[in-house]
Amino acid sequence: MKKFIIPLMLLFSGTVFSQISVGTPTQENNKWTFGGGIGLGFGSNSSFYLQASPRVGYRLTNDLEAGVVGSVSWQTSDYFRSTMFGVGPFANYYIGRSFYLGANYQHYFINYRDKYYDYKYNREENALYLGGGYMQRIGNNSFMQIGLMYNVLYKERTSVFSSGLIPNIGFVVGL
Repeated sequence: MKKFIIPLMLLFSGTVFSQISVGTPTQENNKWTFGGGIGLGFGSNSSFYLQASPRVGYRLTNDLEAGVVGSVSWQTSDYFRSTMFGVGPFANYYIGRSFYLGANYQHYFINYRDKYYDYKYNREENALYLGGGYMQRIGNNSFMQIGLMYNVLYKERTSVFSSGLIPNIGFVVGL
């Protein structure tokens, strides 16, 4: 099963936190941000992966943003099919527009079906991702983020995820 979970999480980790936050041009009276991320993957054994993670945030200060992020992913192959939904709050603190610290809590609903053994299960799992990284300006108020997050609730033997460490690359527009 880990043979399927590891590729799923590699694809999932690269996209779930790769988010584009789109806000209106920097106006002091509009503090809402909107955005999300999309992931797509193909592999051997007719595997296909699609992921989307919309989000809405509010700038509490110029350096602190909080909001709600959701995620949905579908993965299928000749051997299995899975669907995962997640939702939860997030907070990002920006340090001099060069670094960021982040926290993201997700409650996942997982539906998995093994086509080979005709085995199905539904379960739920919580994840609390803490981490941070580097931000590189790529435009007027656009940034690329490169960082690491770690799921502090990860338990190796009981988790559907293959690891607690999640690398991320993302974009933020409108900060």
